[in-house]
Amino acid sequence: MTDDMALGLAGFAVLFLMILLQVPVGVAMALVGVVGTGILIGFEPALALLAIEPSAALASESLAVIAMFLLMGNLAHAGGLSAELYRLADDAFGHLKGGLIYATIGTCAGFGAISGSSVATTATMARVALPEMLDRGYARSIAAGAIAAGGTLGMIIPPSLVLILYGVLTENSIIALFLAAIVPGCLAVVFYFLSVGVTVRLAPTLARTGQRKSLSTQLTTLKQSWGVLALIIAVTGGIYGGVFTVPEAASVGASLALLLGVVRKKLTRSSFFESLAETASSTGMIFIIIIGASIYSYFATLSGLPNAAVQGIQSLGLPDWALLGALLLFYLALGAIFDTIAAMVLTLPVVYPLIIGMGYDPIWWGVINIVVLELGMITPPFGINVFVLHGMRSDLPLGQIYRGIVPFLIADILRLGLLVSVPALSLWLPRQLGWL
Repeated sequence: MTDDMALGLAGFAVLFLMILLQVPVGVAMALVGVVGTGILIGFEPALALLAIEPSAALASESLAVIAMFLLMGNLAHAGGLSAELYRLADDAFGHLKGGLIYATIGTCAGFGAISGSSVATTATMARVALPEMLDRGYARSIAAGAIAAGGTLGMIIPPSLVLILYGVLTENSIIALFLAAIVPGCLAVVFYFLSVGVTVRLAPTLARTGQRKSLSTQLTTLKQSWGVLALIIAVTGGIYGGVFTVPEAASVGASLALLLGVVRKKLTRSSFFESLAETASSTGMIFIIIIGASIYSYFATLSGLPNAAVQGIQSLGLPDWALLGALLLFYLALGAIFDTIAAMVLTLPVVYPLIIGMGYDPIWWGVINIVVLELGMITPPFGINVFVLHGMRSDLPLGQIYRGIVPFLIADILRLGLLVSVPALSLWLPRQLGWL
């Protein structure tokens, strides 16, 4: 091992230690990157990175998409669109055994298509769906588990912020990634529905059966929900129909969410500024991580650590399936400990070249990467969605939430195995539409 690679390895260890000590991920990566680069090539060019990388990030049109989709999701929630979506799903599924759980999962999928964020989806459904389920006699464990697990759909249902970030950092087509995520996203909803059906059959006391809504009531709710349906159709239809580029679709979505909130008089001055503040806070956090990751990646590349790691792993002579299995287990553990974006950004410099070197499709790996990190968001001992829900409802013990998550965790593991075994489930649609 050369001195440069030893320095790269030491920097990686220091980075993990800083993160475990609660240093913000982006700050930790930037500090390690600057100090490591300074030792390797001098501190003058290293400090110049603190000007170059933020400027590049702030000038990036692709990264501006993240801010606009976050704004769209916050404005949609402030304008009451999430509540409308839940009422629509309740009309469709409320008469079934465990109907409100189906409605919650369906709404999570729909709101995920608006917000693109798992944490935002979880937080929104904790306000919208949890009181309804508890008031109607649903067990607290299954109600909380459905929200924490359903929130992960915000990561895979396009437009997904994490897919956008993966596309930007690996220079892959964002539209191809969105198309590749459609079938896995639909499978996620189907598998969750199946897990609910099995669970309420085995333990009937966990859920209740609601009254079937009349056709006239359902049509009335559908008419009242025209705003949220228009928003989803405008954004997703515009992207896949070739009407908008992804940045244009994000801007149109944010503008339409604002217009709907104002016209329907559900967006107040205070909620508008609150939406702006939440968007600015989330965007700032993501940009700091991206900037820090760029600086750290520069140092890692200079040290030669990524190439050495790839060559070292390949020299073991293990079959590709064994390496892939080890990576999935690694990401599952990482996703349970670290923030999803941080976990992905931190490991991309090493893992992405390894995946490409093994001959796997980068679009397929982007979807698999998101799915396994999504699984980590509800996996003990941490799971960020669980802590978001617990933070919003401290009367829900962590153990109770984790018990409710078990059926969905099993469904996610089965779905991950299916997607890994059959890559065509992710790649067929983008190939058919000419994006691969």
